[in-house]
Amino acid sequence: MADKKTEVELLSEKLFNKKENAVQRMTAEQIKTADDFCEGYKDFLNASRTEREATEYFVALAQQKGFEEFAEGKKYKAGSKIYKINRGKSVMLAVIGKQDIKKGVRIAAAHIDSPRLDLKPCPLYEDSDEALFKTHYYGGIKKYQWTAIPLALHGVIIKKNGETVKVSIGDDASDTRFVVTDLLPHLAAEQMERKLNNGIKGEELNILVGSRPFKSDSEGELVKLNIMKLLNEKYGIVESDFLSAELEAVPAFSASDIGFDRSMIGSYGHDDRVCAYPAAMAALDAKAPEYTLLAVLTDKEETGSDGNTGLNSSYMKYFINDLAKLQGADGYEVLRNSACLSADVNAAFDPTFPDVADKNNFAFINRGVVVTKYTGRAGKSGTSDASAEFVGKVRRIFDNAGVIWQTGELGKVDIGGGGTVAKYIANLDVDVVDVGVPVLSMHAPFEVVSKIDVYMTYRACAEFFAAD
Repeated sequence: MADKKTEVELLSEKLFNKKENAVQRMTAEQIKTADDFCEGYKDFLNASRTEREATEYFVALAQQKGFEEFAEGKKYKAGSKIYKINRGKSVMLAVIGKQDIKKGVRIAAAHIDSPRLDLKPCPLYEDSDEALFKTHYYGGIKKYQWTAIPLALHGVIIKKNGETVKVSIGDDASDTRFVVTDLLPHLAAEQMERKLNNGIKGEELNILVGSRPFKSDSEGELVKLNIMKLLNEKYGIVESDFLSAELEAVPAFSASDIGFDRSMIGSYGHDDRVCAYPAAMAALDAKAPEYTLLAVLTDKEETGSDGNTGLNSSYMKYFINDLAKLQGADGYEVLRNSACLSADVNAAFDPTFPDVADKNNFAFINRGVVVTKYTGRAGKSGTSDASAEFVGKVRRIFDNAGVIWQTGELGKVDIGGGGTVAKYIANLDVDVVDVGVPVLSMHAPFEVVSKIDVYMTYRACAEFFAAD
């Protein structure tokens, strides 16, 4: 006969916030569903190295699912599926709900840009018989992590005549690749004395792109000339075309399973495509929602969300206003009654570096989607700090639907901090809270996430869209 539980055990079960690995609460079938969902996510990662490619990927998926491009002035009935592209670098997916849009829109917003190395406007130069690209890093990175790893080059070049040339080099096994070189340990004594933050300086992130000169008896930059000759033959460009180009160097790593148990995914770009994919799929999979739903896959978050493809601009507000006008509603009234999940990652506890974390208030891999009430730094500066009422509503939605979730905070007070798009949406008079996937090695060229957490983020977005 099994022992009866003690009063302490019964009270603990009733009163304590139980924190446990999600695997202990899931069936084998549920775990397999999560793993299967992540196969599609890995395909997305491998196909979407930049915000432009992610936008193209989601638009193609949307079209397959019966979405059509938004047409101003066209009437849309309940169940209509539409998308709107913003300058090729962000996209919004909407499904018109049964309820009057005056009652608000359900929004899930995530960003599709990631830290990387951007080429400068005049990138190509020759030095000591080597051809190199000058870069300006994009977003918060540990610069030393970007040396001595294979790099791919993605982006667009707009030629003087207006023609667009797409560039994608380095991801196929047969492709050439590029690299930022580093000093050998034998000659790096002085470099090793630098503080870690300046172990590699920004102006030292120069990408090696060639070494063979154009065969000639003439003097001059013959290695650079040979590279330009190759680029001209392949793309029809001249050096001045770099002035109107957006070329991004990203790690040439494919997404792969991590661990003997294959429970995790390692890849470049989890931040924040690991939240963008679940948010987008929740919108694409939605069936006849009560409320109009909107998945916003945005750009520029890693540099502060400024610019006309970032959420510190008005493009989302204008689109919601367009939808409101079609139903005779006021856009401000719609926003006032709307609610949003700002789908962005949080840091996962790393037992190798425990000192930065308050373990009671930190996220762990395999414990589900993270709800982050506030972000910011130094006294909650730069955060929207979701209300208790809205967090309570989100909590009820998740618990009633069996979504496994946890809370998180980005580091100890006065150590950590960061920002998301939540504050820009909150500034529109929308209730918003951050939810997302905990990430190990965030902002590194190769980040790690749990498959279960990815799937639970999808469930979180889907249940939020479906809730009354």
